[in-house]
Amino acid sequence: MWKMTRRISLSGRLCCFPKDPLEDVCAWSESVDNVLTCKTGQLAFREFLQSEHSEENILFWLACEEYKKIKDVPEMISSANRIYSEFVQTEAPKQINIDCSTREKITKDISQPTLTSFDSAQKLIYCLMARDCYPRFLKSDIYQGLLRKSDLR
Repeated sequence: MWKMTRRISLSGRLCCFPKDPLEDVCAWSESVDNVLTCKTGQLAFREFLQSEHSEENILFWLACEEYKKIKDVPEMISSANRIYSEFVQTEAPKQINIDCSTREKITKDISQPTLTSFDSAQKLIYCLMARDCYPRFLKSDIYQGLLRKSDLR
């Protein structure tokens, strides 16, 4: 049986989801993983990170998650180079905040990427989001507004 598609507005934008997009909002307060494993949570968290000028963190984390699913070697090489040039290399357009040794290791290994090439950087960014951004997200108007909407259902 098909569920009716519902719409959610995050700052005026409408997005379609096959289930009630506010169904999981309460669970987001339990862990950053609950936010990151939910499409609606990702959208809300991304919007929050945009407001803090740190959207590159979730974009990098999501790019790494997709990268790890790649089975085709040429596609993996292409994707690794895109992730590197967009997020990792010095002066990248969406440069992530990682330590020099992690950046240098990725730079050294990028000519022969593997599915684990970005794991150390992804873990650092995950920890940064979990420790710094996530607690502020839970207090944000974005999350609190969604929580209020979900309570009304």
